Amino acid sequence: MIAIIIVSIIATVAIGWITSASFRRERHRQNVCQQAFPKSWRIILRHRFPYFKSMPTDLQLQLKKHIQIFIDEKQFIGCDGLMITDEMKVTVAAQACLLLLNRKTDYYPNLKQILIYPHAFIVEQQKVDFAGVTSQHRSVLLGESWGNGKVILSWQNTLNGAADPFDGENVVIHEFAHQLDQENGPANGAPALRQIKDYAHWSSTLGKEFNQLQYCASQQIPSLFNYYGATNPAEFFAVISETFFEKPKQFFQQHPKLYNELSQFYQLDPIHWH
Repeated sequence: MIAIIIVSIIATVAIGWITSASFRRERHRQNVCQQAFPKSWRIILRHRFPYFKSMPTDLQLQLKKHIQIFIDEKQFIGCDGLMITDEMKVTVAAQACLLLLNRKTDYYPNLKQILIYPHAFIVEQQKVDFAGVTSQHRSVLLGESWGNGKVILSWQNTLNGAADPFDGENVVIHEFAHQLDQENGPANGAPALRQIKDYAHWSSTLGKEFNQLQYCASQQIPSLFNYYGATNPAEFFAVISETFFEKPKQFFQQHPKLYNELSQFYQLDPIHWH
């Protein structure tokens, strides 16, 4: 009986602490949003993120509040001698927070740090061949999303992706789509949807389009989507997210069912922004 009482007390205290922590976090976020968006940050948005100009006014306001919270909560770390500046923080945050608009969000809760290299970076990776033999090889990457709370980005490619908002290639959108995918487990192309019943249609639609892209890649048939999306379902979701935001009209015209799936997921319809 005493053991049961002790367990009950511990559970009550734990629930109270979690509730209190959640309340404090939301209160802090409200305070951050109430602060004026810095003039210097507005200049950075205009200079480095032309996509912002095409967005509806209400979404611009949303995005600025998201940027404030994102920068307040995430740690930015410069690599290879790179010194982190507000320009880097705002440019990364603006692109990452596009994926959070119009939706209830906890601001990439698993993400703690954004590591930024000056240029493309080299990583050591393990590769297993068809015989099961493991070997080490070096890869040159523009960005990477880890499940342990880190996103790694090339600053030069981050700038390039932001500078041309209509080419369908954006390393920040790509890596943060992976972060959304990783919120409910390892990245598999199925991020957390609003209802359980939504997964069947999501899986069917994305599965057919993924197979089609794999066929296009194998036969070198032109596709709206980068062939890198044919690597696996997780990369497919990240690639089509880039296209959704940067080439929405072509996306809808060529892949209407897939576009509608992403539009429902992101709660956005960027066709009307451009």
